[in-house]
Order: sequence, then structure tokens, then C-alpha cells
Amino acid sequence: MLSDIEIANAATLRPITEIAEQTLGISPDHLVPFGHFKAKVDPRYLASLADRPLGRLVLVTGLSPTPPGEGKTTTTVGLVDALHGLGHRAIACLREPSMGPVFGMKGGAAGGGYAQVVPMTDINLHFTGDFAALAAANNLLAALIDNHVHHGNALDIDVRSITWKRVLDTNDRALRQVVVALGGHANGFPREDGFDIVVASELMAIFCLTESYADLKRRIGDIVVGYTRALSPVTARDLGADGAMAVLLRDALAPNLVQTLEGAPAFVHGGPFANIAHGCSSVMATRAGLRLADYVVTEAGFGADLGAEKFVDIKCRKSGLRPDAAVVVATIRALKYHGGVALADLAAEDVAAVEAGMVNLARHLDNVRDVYGIPCIVAINRFPGDTDAEVDRVVDLLAARGVRAYSATHFADGGVGAQVLAKGLLQLLEEPSPYTFSYTYEDDLSLTAKVEAVASRLYGAGEVTWHSTARRRLNRIEAAGYGHLPVCIAKTQYSFSTDPTLLGAPSGHELHVREVRLSAGAGFVVVVCGDIMTMPGLPKEPSAARIDLADDGTIIGLS
Repeated sequence: MLSDIEIANAATLRPITEIAEQTLGISPDHLVPFGHFKAKVDPRYLASLADRPLGRLVLVTGLSPTPPGEGKTTTTVGLVDALHGLGHRAIACLREPSMGPVFGMKGGAAGGGYAQVVPMTDINLHFTGDFAALAAANNLLAALIDNHVHHGNALDIDVRSITWKRVLDTNDRALRQVVVALGGHANGFPREDGFDIVVASELMAIFCLTESYADLKRRIGDIVVGYTRALSPVTARDLGADGAMAVLLRDALAPNLVQTLEGAPAFVHGGPFANIAHGCSSVMATRAGLRLADYVVTEAGFGADLGAEKFVDIKCRKSGLRPDAAVVVATIRALKYHGGVALADLAAEDVAAVEAGMVNLARHLDNVRDVYGIPCIVAINRFPGDTDAEVDRVVDLLAARGVRAYSATHFADGGVGAQVLAKGLLQLLEEPSPYTFSYTYEDDLSLTAKVEAVASRLYGAGEVTWHSTARRRLNRIEAAGYGHLPVCIAKTQYSFSTDPTLLGAPSGHELHVREVRLSAGAGFVVVVCGDIMTMPGLPKEPSAARIDLADDGTIIGLS
């Protein structure tokens, strides 16, 4: 079978102006083209659609990720292609890939096989420059902080309290902790600093949660960068940075429109990770999709304990959006892996391991239905080596739990391979829901209680423990009046616990909080647990070693 990039390179794409006008009714006058096959949609035009009724919102999530992969983005694209092929006006809302995993271990995030958004190479690399704009705005604030201290520190900032880090969009473990301003007085005041990856930054979260230029500037102004010696918060507004930062992000705020291999429209906008950030594409793109199409299919990062939780407790809480249904993606290989089968042995039929691994999927389904209150179905993203016995067993076990499951082959067959899944989704959307949408916790709980609610209700944890520094930081945040904010828990994506090797559905484990960060502009508090890093490192054999440029200018090796 052809590789993802070979499939994408062989595709015949339609002009993006044609996609916009014929599938969404957007005139070319409202587009800012980036070449022939990608464009931004003018936010002023999107604001003019405010009185339109909203379509139906479908959230694609999954079980806990495994090395073989599950295919949430692929399923999102395949499902939109299937709905499109069945005659429905549907659009995908996806995140922009970060070049950290593109050149690291995971690879790109434009889907796979015959269920991709294209142009795949552009999307996975520089795309429309959104991430460069975010890095520039973020690092401008960092420079203004150090400049203010250098020129007399009129705000009396305690340099030891500065929390704002610089960012870049690559994995680089050597930059996690650095010392800046060495070389004498002319270079500023030396202090410890560090870098995060762009997608873990507060500015990325703000970018994805804002809905207007005014809201963007307000949120940027609310960013807390550190504290004075009297322990008062210092904001980006205090430094006069909010206007210039908003200017740098003005054009990036417009959603990016591309297409699937089958000509269905897709917004690809914003890109926070779900293990270290909120893991959802932009509210602006999602709401635009709901006003332009009958069905919007969006994905949240990693498993339903991470991306879906933050979709509900952060994105929905902040925006007022409500999903009408969820599709939980599972693979036979992932179930066997959670059932104890070694990576090298996943190709062999093992119905018993599938049964054992169902505990992981079952907990995610319970969380989606009983905690979030979202009706759901399961998409079995089927691979050629999966046997009928394994697939049938999953369908039967889920039926016993009151959940319908549908086998789909969109990776190999495109939209046609997901039409049964699409029809099952349409059936679910027509049925009255027995569930009531709800958050994992309410706003009036303390920050500690919110973390404990997520840990116990979703992760099955027995207790939450706190590093002394994290506890002091939490107390300071609450004392400053931010205790009403939701929490954004950063932890490993591979387990319900903080131990990535603890598979299945562990219970009674400890959730240890190592660090706490205030993201006042984004409107949440980041709670860093276990060994999770907000600046990932490269693996021993990074994907960058396989990516190359052919003599004719064709990009090869990108996955």
C-alpha cells in the first residue's frame, strides 16, 4: 500500500475557492488564499453569520493511546467524507500539527491512508504561519519582561517569580531549563528561564478559546507573567504588551480552510496538545463550522480522559458549545495492547486479550456517558490484520453495555469505508438522549477539589498528593482570586494514572501534582502531574531522519 505522503502527493485537489463556494457557500471575496489549496476565512464575514442556526456538533475521542495508534484524526476525516458522500453538508474541525511530533516520534497529524486533509505537507509543516505568529507574540512578551527589568523595573517585578517562558515549535530537551542575560549588565539581569513548545503555551490556549479581536486583546492583557515583591500579579497589560501581541496574532486568528482527499471542507486551526494543554481546535473555527454546515465533526487529543475532558470542562465551559454526540475510536490492536499483549505480538489473533483490554475502553465510555453526559457510539478503526472473531467480540461486548459499535475501513477505503459508521451516527443523533450534558466539577469548588474530582471520577485515582512548591503556588493563585477557574491537568496520555506503563483501567493509584501554573488569560490553571514535560524531547530515532527533499522539490518521508 502507498504511504500517506504518496497518497497525498498523488491526489488531485480542487481549488480552495471552489471548495468554499460549492460546499459551504462562502464567496471568494471572504477568503484570503495561501496559494491554490488553502485559505483563511475572514473573521468579519464569520461574525456576520451570528444569526444563523447552529448545526450538530460531534466529538471524536478515543481510548488511551498505544504505540500502534488509534486514528482519531483519520476517523474524523473518514466520517466527514462519509457524511459528505451521503449528501450531507459536513465539515471537519481539526488542530494544526506541531512540528515537534512531526520531526519527533509521532509524525504528522493530517489523518492517514485515504482519510486525510490536504495539502498534507503544507499542513504538517509551516502551513499558514499561525504557529510562527504565536511564537513571535509569545517571545515578544518574554523580551518585554526582561527589558522592563533591565530599564529600572518600575513595576518592582520579583525576577524569581517570572513564570512566562519562551517557546519554539520543535522538541528540544536542552532548552527546558536555561539561564538568560549572561554576558554583563548590557545584556540584562541574569535569571533562570526555560522554553516550552508552542502548543503547550498559554498563548496557544488563548488563541483557541478566543472569538473576536477584542476578546483576544483582553485575554492577552490578563496574562500573569509573574509577581511583584509585594506578591501582586503582574500582567501583560501592565507591561503594555497586549496591543502589539494582538497585532502579531491578527491574521492568524482567521480559521484555515482546506479539503479532504474527497473534497469535503475542513477547518484546521489551532493546535494545543491534550496531555499538556487543552487539546482542542479553535472555538472560532468550531462555531464557524456550526453556522456553515449541518454537521461538524471535531476531534480532541488523546483519550477521553484528556482531550474530551478538556473539551467539556474548558472549551464547552468557556464557549457555551455543547456536543450532540461522541464517537469513541478504538482499534483491535489497542485493545490487545491494553489486554497485555506485547507490541511485537499484536498481529496474532487473541480474542482473550481483546476481552481483557476492554476495561480501558469501558472506563472511557462510562466517563463520556455518565460523567460528561454525551451519547456515544464506538468506531472500530479496522486494520487488515484484524479478524472477524476479534471485531465481532468487541461489538458483542459493547452491545451488552448498551453501546453500538461499527467497524470502519476509511483508512484503506476512504469515505465509503465509514458510511456504516456515519449512518450509525445519524441514527444516534435522531434518538432522544437519555443523558444530560454536565461538567466533571462545578465552578464554585476549590482548585484542590476540582483536581480531586477529575482524579477520582475519571482516572480512578485513590488520592491526590502535592509537591510542596505546587501547593504553595496553588494557594497563591487562589488567594489572588483565581480559584473559580477550571483546571487543565497535564499528565501522560498512555494511562489513567501518571505511570505510562500502567495500562488497562488502574484504580486506587496516586496522582502526584508536581507543578502548578496560572493561565489567567486562557482562563484556567494548569496542573502538571508525574513526569510530563511541557517541552518534549526527541526520541533516539526521530522522524526527522526519514524526511527528505527530492531533487525535483518533492517532500518525501513525511508521515
